[in-house]
Amino acid sequence: MENNNIIVTKSKKFAIRIVNLYKYLVDEKREFVLSKQLLRCGTSIGANVSEAIRGQSKADFGAKMNIALKEASETEYWLELLFETDFLTDFQFESMMNDCKELNKILTTIVKTTFAS
Repeated sequence: MENNNIIVTKSKKFAIRIVNLYKYLVDEKREFVLSKQLLRCGTSIGANVSEAIRGQSKADFGAKMNIALKEASETEYWLELLFETDFLTDFQFESMMNDCKELNKILTTIVKTTFAS
């Protein structure tokens, strides 16, 4: 994988954080439903970015990056829900949400640039 690619690096680091948060939610908070949704979409961001990098065409690249963007938006939703139902502390929520919003911004730029040219 291209380690010098910022979206590849950041989405993988975020996926690792999501996995660790999932383990915490299951082990410490005994939360199994919302955390599974968060795990699915939060790790899917990086998986779709990885697929996009190896896309067969510009259209394929753009489509996969757009899916990654949708997954990042869904991740924000699940983080908000976990926070508003008292499964996440202020610090946990703000830290994860800041990273997720950063991914959203980068992916939005990539998608807009890909489809504009």
